[in-house]
Amino acid sequence: MKKLMIIIVFIINIISFTYATTDFRGTWVATVYNLDYPSNQTTDSFKLKAEAISILNNAKDMGLNAVFLQVRPSTDSFYKSNIFPWSKYLTGNSGIAPNNNFDPLKFWVEEAHKRGIELHAWINPYRITKNGDEEYNLISKNSPAKLHPEYVVKYSDGNYYFNPGVPEVRKLVVNGVLEIINNYNVDGIHLDDYFYPGTDFDDLETYKKYGKNFSNIDDWRRNNVNLLVKELSEEINKVNKDIIFGISPAGIWANSKNNSLGSNTNGTESYYSHYADTRKWAMDGIIDYIAPQIYWERGNKYADYITLVNWWADVVKNGTTKLYIGLADYRTVDAKKDSVWYNGKEIAEEMKINSESKIISGEIHYRYSSLIQDKSLNNLLKNKYKNNDIIVYAKDKKVKFDEVPFIENNRTLVPLRAIFEALGATVNWEDNIVTAKKGNTTISIKIGSKEMVVNNKSVRLDVVAKIKNNRTFVPLRAVSEAFNNKVEWDGENRVITIK
Repeated sequence: MKKLMIIIVFIINIISFTYATTDFRGTWVATVYNLDYPSNQTTDSFKLKAEAISILNNAKDMGLNAVFLQVRPSTDSFYKSNIFPWSKYLTGNSGIAPNNNFDPLKFWVEEAHKRGIELHAWINPYRITKNGDEEYNLISKNSPAKLHPEYVVKYSDGNYYFNPGVPEVRKLVVNGVLEIINNYNVDGIHLDDYFYPGTDFDDLETYKKYGKNFSNIDDWRRNNVNLLVKELSEEINKVNKDIIFGISPAGIWANSKNNSLGSNTNGTESYYSHYADTRKWAMDGIIDYIAPQIYWERGNKYADYITLVNWWADVVKNGTTKLYIGLADYRTVDAKKDSVWYNGKEIAEEMKINSESKIISGEIHYRYSSLIQDKSLNNLLKNKYKNNDIIVYAKDKKVKFDEVPFIENNRTLVPLRAIFEALGATVNWEDNIVTAKKGNTTISIKIGSKEMVVNNKSVRLDVVAKIKNNRTFVPLRAVSEAFNNKVEWDGENRVITIK
């Protein structure tokens, strides 16, 4: 019976190639209008670094494990780009770089990873301006919005947008994302809810040119956005399957009164107003996660929080797309005593609902400054997110475990298959013995034994390999160093780096 159990555990380990993360705890760091970063537009690299470190330290202190940095708020960049000019929200002028050859995205990634925090690059694919003609006139001449005016549409709100119906625009957005993931060690690419700005978008001539296979302009517009999302997903996976791709759409896909598949709500519908078929992306597994912005309270007569959470949970329950919930922390700031949002009470209740769900995998807070400005929110997160996770990076990539590493006798034990694959080793599990091979090195560990054999030489272990929660755990430092890797432990941040 014992041998049968070992075989079953081995089979489970073999088939579990996708390692789920622990509960996701993120925040958005908005750069548009300098909402969160930087507090003031500047070319001073020292000030930019200091603010980034402050934000990441606070995020760590609150127990957050992911930051969504808005690196392209409009047709611009917070990183060295050959496609988009430096953002005016960074340095004050479109196309002007920070001093000292400073690259904000590179710095944010490195500093986030030091603290065991994921860094996701948040982009707005179509938006060009937020302040109409005044902003458009000041955009660098090297911006694709100026180089290709045929890509641009001025909307009724006075702002400019790239035309999603132009194939070259789709290629521009995809190439922009590829530039990021080829040059920066980001953990993810993130889009929010900005797609078509509205139904009166001036693209009739584009529809006549490219929409011959569609009987109406609405379906054609939705297809344009679908194509972008699908191509982004495919291209990201081609480059690096470890980079996750997700979207945080408006919380309502469609109201049931207009679409029988929709939610029992009465609000703006992303399917009809922004031509974003977010339900399809989630159900078809096109994206790795969906994080609907459910910015209403429980009992709201137009869009009840619980109704929407349950609707989205039903959407993803049979698929591979994870569900995170976007929370409206900003509504707590300056809330009056008679408001349900006062003192963080509503956010606390919504977080409780999320944590009790078997389908919701985490949440993202909008936005960082709200978590700092309102002490009730700050304390809420610190108490709720008591973050004792051990984070492991191997060759600059975060190792994803399906069971949380733990410390025993001052040694960290981790699930064997995840760590061996991260180290580039092949694994065999037979007769209660784990054997891993990489190059000319072979190591063997017997479950329950303090002996490890490295190329036929015995090595004494401080802890034994063991089975816990149907997973086999091995001592991380011992197996890593056996393959000639250097192991560094940051006790303050509980981060292990394998080089």
